[in-house]
Amino acid sequence: MKTNRLIRTITGLTLTAFAMAPLFTSAQEQQLQFYRPNNKLGINTFETSKVDTIPFTGLKVKVNGGFTINFQSLRASNTATPLIKTVGTATGNVNSLTPLIDGFNLPMANLGFDVPLADGVRLNLTLYLASRHHEETWVKGGYLQIDKMPFLHSDLIDKVMKNVTFIIGQNDIDYGDQHYRRSDAGNTIYNPFVENYVMDAFATEMGMQVYYKCQKTGLFAMAGITNGELNPTTIEPTKIDAATGNTNKYPPAYLGKLGFDKQLNADLRLRLTGSFYTVNSANSSTLYGGDRSGSNYYNVMSNPTTAAGTALTQAIDYNAFSGRFNPGFSEEDHSYMANLFVKYKGLEFFGTIETAKGRTINETSNRSAKQYAADVVYRFPAQKENFWVAYRYNTVSATIVGNPDDVTVNRSVGSAGWFMTKNISLKAEYVDQQYKNYAATNILNGGEFKGFMVQAAISF
Repeated sequence: MKTNRLIRTITGLTLTAFAMAPLFTSAQEQQLQFYRPNNKLGINTFETSKVDTIPFTGLKVKVNGGFTINFQSLRASNTATPLIKTVGTATGNVNSLTPLIDGFNLPMANLGFDVPLADGVRLNLTLYLASRHHEETWVKGGYLQIDKMPFLHSDLIDKVMKNVTFIIGQNDIDYGDQHYRRSDAGNTIYNPFVENYVMDAFATEMGMQVYYKCQKTGLFAMAGITNGELNPTTIEPTKIDAATGNTNKYPPAYLGKLGFDKQLNADLRLRLTGSFYTVNSANSSTLYGGDRSGSNYYNVMSNPTTAAGTALTQAIDYNAFSGRFNPGFSEEDHSYMANLFVKYKGLEFFGTIETAKGRTINETSNRSAKQYAADVVYRFPAQKENFWVAYRYNTVSATIVGNPDDVTVNRSVGSAGWFMTKNISLKAEYVDQQYKNYAATNILNGGEFKGFMVQAAISF
């Protein structure tokens, strides 16, 4: 029965995607300066290139978007001790798991605008039209990317800007390389898997990032400063920091990256980067909880009593990040990530080593979290690379408040996918995630979820 339903679902998604293909294959691709294409051509693009091959032809608006729909066949289990509590108006076992069935999840959609305002100056504005965490429309962010400054009429500045890029505004903080490969609400076409890392480092913050890129050597560097907040505030703080005994402060957050990225020959590309993000105090730091779209694994490891007792506006999905792990470093966060990307012909490897320390405002000392991940992707046939098979192993270990031992979350994922056109993809995966060393009174004790996901994505 399950197999037949899965086959019918894949067939339905495939036929839908085929029906929409002419809308995209007949459209002329609009080229922009210093831009990452919002389709298959943008895969394995990290920072935008400084190669200046597209002329500025005047102010114009490029509308882009992403649409994603998931079919989910997951089941979850745990061994937590039953615990009867009252949550709001609901009373029940807060350690039982929500029963899951096979079905489609709420589709997610993005809408974006890229506007070249001058030669080498581009505005980006992105909206979440609908997502799991926010069913209503939200502005994700907007920024200016400056790769040239011809309006200053300076030969010296023109020479400097051949290697320098400024990004100013509310934008993805460039910590690590995984955020270039992750699913972002309706935009999932860059990701060979359905979901992101277990510990998902992603947030948008107000600030500036400055890049120096040497196209010849492949070396580059980035330095950035932000306000350290996803949701900025101008209200004077009143909370007391338990570690200092003083009223909380909101200093800037700092980030940086050093890297090497070069196509060594026709078949081999090598990229190696190290990056950091650090903030000493914040109103609410969200490096590991800044995704306003939510997880692609819906309702796993969730509790029906807690959901029923949650405010009506949040009851649809009180656990929007199910399947992920957030260490909860809301006051102080010092994170470091190293990434290795190697592509030889159609074979890719992407690896991550991450370590982080931080705390909440009520803690007097820092806790730690570590994450390791490895993706192996094979794309075929040669030159076209319209199909892929992939495997990911991702593990997180961390100290959490109230748990006697460090907890561990392990995830294994195998996927296969197909680009019908450069704008349309279909992928299927099998995931198995396990939770280790959680206390018996924690809902995640002995936790596990596994099963199949099918995802269709359209980006343009």
